[in-house]
Amino acid sequence: MTGLSFFDEGALVSVLTTEPLGRALDYRAPEGGCFAGAFVEVPLGPRRVLGVVWGAGEGGYDLSRVRPVTRVLDAAPMGEAMRAFLIRAADYTLTPLPAMLRLAVRAPGLADPPGPRRVYRRGGAEPDRMTEPRGRVMAVLDDYGGAAFTLSELAGLAGVSTGVVKGLVKQGAVAEEEAPRDLPYPRLDPDRPGKALAEDQAAAAATLRAGVRAGRYGTTLLKGVTGSGKTEVYLEAVAECLARGRQALVLLPEIALTAEFLTRVEDRFGAMPGEWHSGVTQTERRRLWRMAGEGGVGLVVGARSALFLPFRDLGLIVVDEEHDTSYKQEDGVLYNARDMAVLRASLAEAQVVLASATPCLETWANAEAGKYARLDLTSRFGAADLPEMRAIDMRAEQMEPNRWIGPTLAGAVQDRLGRGEQALLFLNRRGYAPVTLCRACGHQIGCDHCDARMVEHRFLKRLVCHQCGETRPMPAACPSCHAEGRLAPVGPGVERLAEEVAERFPGARLAVLSSDLFGTARALKEKIAEIAAGGADIIIGTQLVAKGHNFPLLTLVGVIDADLGLQGSDLRAAERTFQLMRQVSGRAGRGERPGLALLQTFQPEHPVIRAILSGEEEAFWRAEAAERQAAGMPPFGRLAGIILSSPDVQAVFDLGAELARKDAPLRRVGAQVFGPAPAPVARVRGRHRVRLLVKAAKGVALQPALAEWVGQMKLPANLRLSIDVDPQSFY
Repeated sequence: MTGLSFFDEGALVSVLTTEPLGRALDYRAPEGGCFAGAFVEVPLGPRRVLGVVWGAGEGGYDLSRVRPVTRVLDAAPMGEAMRAFLIRAADYTLTPLPAMLRLAVRAPGLADPPGPRRVYRRGGAEPDRMTEPRGRVMAVLDDYGGAAFTLSELAGLAGVSTGVVKGLVKQGAVAEEEAPRDLPYPRLDPDRPGKALAEDQAAAAATLRAGVRAGRYGTTLLKGVTGSGKTEVYLEAVAECLARGRQALVLLPEIALTAEFLTRVEDRFGAMPGEWHSGVTQTERRRLWRMAGEGGVGLVVGARSALFLPFRDLGLIVVDEEHDTSYKQEDGVLYNARDMAVLRASLAEAQVVLASATPCLETWANAEAGKYARLDLTSRFGAADLPEMRAIDMRAEQMEPNRWIGPTLAGAVQDRLGRGEQALLFLNRRGYAPVTLCRACGHQIGCDHCDARMVEHRFLKRLVCHQCGETRPMPAACPSCHAEGRLAPVGPGVERLAEEVAERFPGARLAVLSSDLFGTARALKEKIAEIAAGGADIIIGTQLVAKGHNFPLLTLVGVIDADLGLQGSDLRAAERTFQLMRQVSGRAGRGERPGLALLQTFQPEHPVIRAILSGEEEAFWRAEAAERQAAGMPPFGRLAGIILSSPDVQAVFDLGAELARKDAPLRRVGAQVFGPAPAPVARVRGRHRVRLLVKAAKGVALQPALAEWVGQMKLPANLRLSIDVDPQSFY
């Protein structure tokens, strides 16, 4: 408990709860006292709620009314650095502190007492009679690969009564065990030898190890071409961190990456790390949360929310594929995990490694300015070479109607099939077709709740809104003119591309990788492992396939529409297209066989396409940076997005206009307000959306001005206002 303040019984303490009160409340310390940072249960009206002892109470009122803390929970107190991180993150993102605290206590059963409990796993026998409810229980157990569940958790996931589970226990199909709560994780051995590193990899690893040994904050950009061994290099930094008795966190952008990565960790350190993401059972989430606070886990691999685990002594944070847009939380608390990782490390005296083949411009600019260190890996790991990259000028291709694969690309695919190699066809559109059009009246089927077209998902036999998730069966007649048989798909999605591939290459084994086609994360991971083992000849995928997967037999990548991301006025359109094309092309030739990437484009002379093909990345970043700097845009200026939403369209426009008029707090710091204007997607889930954009110079203290500005308004009922500091998307 070194460094934690202690409050004697009866002392006035300030407790921050997760309730939306906007401030901490005063209570009396319980019998036996409590430490600052202690997780406690306190009375709030007739209820008991979870809170954290935030410090000494304020007082200044009738103290006879102060109620005592009900009890102190059996969990390691939240450290001072973690409390400071939550405060700073709340201030930066303009999020109420209780909402930020909720991110840090997102584990079930924190109030449960210690002691054994009953857990349920897959048993060795099969049921004597397989009913549909029993099948659902067995499917859940198989999906989670041997994980333990509580009775209520297993029944809930399977959608059955607890009696179904107990019936399977009697038959031996489900094993019931007494298990201690929240055991520490197996120790990872940092002294096990890693893979032999090339000269530049060994030098980079030595530099990262030295940074961890120094025990001070620092951020390093680890930039390496796809397949250059970045993972092996930063695992050496993890080894140094573990050897010094500190904890490490590796953030991954996509849950499907975890299976392959966990195998590499186990090979390197002899044991599995802790996992934190949506595919982990609630039982394991509770265990990991507790062990992070007690120091019972050395390495955690997780999604962006793992940043809010209560680590006892965090010494290293790795943000793998740091450019990935999934690190930005776009609803609820709006934050960028990459930036929050740097903030948390600075308060914990920890090192940060930002790893990417195509870093975001913000990170590149920070490295150029000397704010971050930079390490470059220029060659691929082992015998692999970088793929050759070529453009296919679609203006010269003889395309058949309703075909999306040109003759040149089709010939290259056929060539790979003849050699027993794999080909990947990339199209960043989910579903069958992005638009369903009535050929009789021209009506395009849209969502009833959003200003968005519904996307046909033929595999599901449904139309899906990608904004709100609304689905409906594919209609036989036009909803507008009621003409039958006149609805037609317009444009390709991966499902339509799969249909074309099945027709053109009838003997090929086909795999479609799209997030909406897999019911569980485990099913997606198993499919990726099957493909890596050679279980498919042609892979069709969305941007999911660009995220670090290693398919040794893959030698051809074909990009169906390389121009797709260049459309529109997104600030980061060029940057994201460049990153995505380079990343997906990098899936080719990662084994011993050479790779080829072919980009179908109608704009081969476009500067972004030329930069992708030439590989002159530094020239691209310098040109992109010069454009942003001239316009005063991030990372050389500051932006904040304000979204107003309400079922009443007039109410949001009225409030937006009033905000624009009362912009004095922003003008005082030199900031400008643009808008109000309808958001690009002007209605989502029945709520009309209006956007304002605030632009300011880089050194401006924007958050206090924003808080004063919006604080002038009293929001009408049912009208919401959200502020997105450093927005990544503008939908």
